[in-house]
This record gives sequence, C-alpha cells and structure tokens, in this order.
Amino acid sequence: MKMFLTRMVLATRRFQQWLVAQGTFAILNLLKLFPADPAMNFADSVARWVGPKFFRHRLMLTNLRNAYPEKSDAEIQQIAVASWGHMGRLAAEYVFLDRLFDYDPERDEPGRVEVSGVPIFLDLRDNPRPFIVFTGHTGNFELLPVAGKSFGLDVMVLFRPPNNPYIAEKVFGFRSSRMGQLVPSHAGSSFALARRLEAGGGVGVLVDQKFKKGLTTTFFGRPVRTNPLLAKLVRQFDAEVYPARCIRLPGNRYRLEIEPKVAIPRDASGNVDVQATAQLLNDKVESWVREYPEQWLWYHDRWQIKKSLKD
Repeated sequence: MKMFLTRMVLATRRFQQWLVAQGTFAILNLLKLFPADPAMNFADSVARWVGPKFFRHRLMLTNLRNAYPEKSDAEIQQIAVASWGHMGRLAAEYVFLDRLFDYDPERDEPGRVEVSGVPIFLDLRDNPRPFIVFTGHTGNFELLPVAGKSFGLDVMVLFRPPNNPYIAEKVFGFRSSRMGQLVPSHAGSSFALARRLEAGGGVGVLVDQKFKKGLTTTFFGRPVRTNPLLAKLVRQFDAEVYPARCIRLPGNRYRLEIEPKVAIPRDASGNVDVQATAQLLNDKVESWVREYPEQWLWYHDRWQIKKSLKD
C-alpha cells in the first residue's frame, strides 16, 4: 500500500511538471509568431505586471533592502519591477537566441550586439591553454557562450538544469546546439571540467548561484556560501581566469564584454588562495550588479533567506 501511494504521488508530481512544461512551451511558441522586438517588449511588460504578485517579489524586496540600505522604498520598488521585466525578456529571448547574436566585425553599421574584448577572444582561440571564463546572472548571460562559439572557442559550459525535467530536456537541446558542449551541474561535473582543462581547453561557469555548502564569503556585505570549484580548478591546472558579462542596452541591444585576465590571489608560498579567490569572484559580480542593479536576478535566493520569510 505504501509503495502504491508513493507511486501515485510521484505520478501526480510528474503530471504537474508536464502541465507546467506544456504551458511554458505554449507561451514560447506563441512568442515565435511575432517579430523579436515586439515579443521581448511584450514579455517585459507582462513580467512587470505579474511578477510583483508572487511571493518571490517579497524576497526580491528584502534582498534589495539588505543590499542597498541607503535607497528609498520607491527606488527599491523601481529596481524590483525592472528586474521582473528583465526576467521576462530572458524568457522571450530564448525563442530568438540564435537570431539575436548578429555581431560582424566587418560591418560598418552597429548591429544588435556589440562586443568588447575581441582581441581576448581571438587570443584564447589562437593560443590554446587552460582558461576559465566566469560570469554572473547579469543581462542575457546566455549570449556569452553563443559569442564564444561564434568566435570559434571550444568552451565547455557548466550550467544548472531547470528543476522541471521536461523543461530541462528542451532547454538542454536548445542550448547545446547554440553554445557548444554543455555539462549539467551535478556531483560528477567537476571531473568533466577538470578533464577539459587538463587537455588545455577552456570552461565557462556562473559564479553567483546559491550554494548550500562551500566557503563563507560576503556579497553586498552579507555572508554567503560560495562554490570553491573555480578556485580549486585554478589551483590544480594553473588556468587563466577571465571575467565576462552581458549588458542590456536601450532598444533591445546588448554589449558583451570579456575583461583581461584577473590576478589570482596567492598565499605566502605562492599557492592559490582558494578563500580569497572565491571572494574576488563575488566582488567582481557585485561591481557589475551595482552598475546595473535591475539586470540581476534579485528573486534568486543567493543569501538563503527565503525560508525565514515564510516563517
């Protein structure tokens, strides 16, 4: 009887996930019927209206107040609503991702995408060695691996699949055809990244995700747990580390930036300081977020406070 009930619960959960996935796919397929700009603008407007009605809006406001105690409630609300619009655009942009990246260095007129740091892309392509490109959830971060692939960079990208298995399967297929080799984040993913670096290749990682274990660091002056994976890979393979980000520009345009390699902190013996390196990553992402706060995912439970808000 107990086994039967367990199977029924699991079947019900799978059916619910299937329904959510079908609803998501229906909305995205509807957006495909429209040109990219109207579809993205529409998604922005809908998200700004719907988002504040969810519990996550409360988490957003709390995160923003903790990060910006000097800002007024009106300013906090404005950033939160704009951040919902940013997330709406992210969803719509999935539909048009292969059409959005139109960078062409030979074209006189600027396109939808501009790229800063082209010589770094070309150097990494033409002079293979172990390297890591890191970014955060800013702008349309999905465009960065698309750019890397278009420049001929063979980068293995670590990503966290959606919790919904039906959506995860669709997203994986969509991403893998546009972004190169993908590695879902799980217990064995670090070995795949290590093998790529050992072979003299490159990997790409997001460094601002919630991490329940790991190193105690700070982000916006508040304690967070940070994944030590990047720092440990640098220590093991002496890989170069490059920050990269996407910035949304007016008129549904984007600027992709890859910055010069960072100086990795080392201890008195010359070994990689894993703790200091993890903090360096947080500080870099924080500087990006402070520049364009509405372009970060404030609904993300980075400080692990969501549970306390429900109590």
